[in-house]
Amino acid sequence: MARLGKRHKGRIGEVKARSQVFSGRNKRFTKVDAKTGKFMDQMAKKWKAFKGVKKK
Repeated sequence: MARLGKRHKGRIGEVKARSQVFSGRNKRFTKVDAKTGKFMDQMAKKWKAFKGVKKK
């Protein structure tokens, strides 16, 4: 499980069982559950990725 590190050092590790894909239609990253393949969340800002989540 990812956790926050010391101040100004960032996240330690990665978020397990999740990945993110970029949607060209709306220019946003979408988080996907690796077990079920369902979409979980979408980033509010365009062109910005989730932290600590691997990209496909």
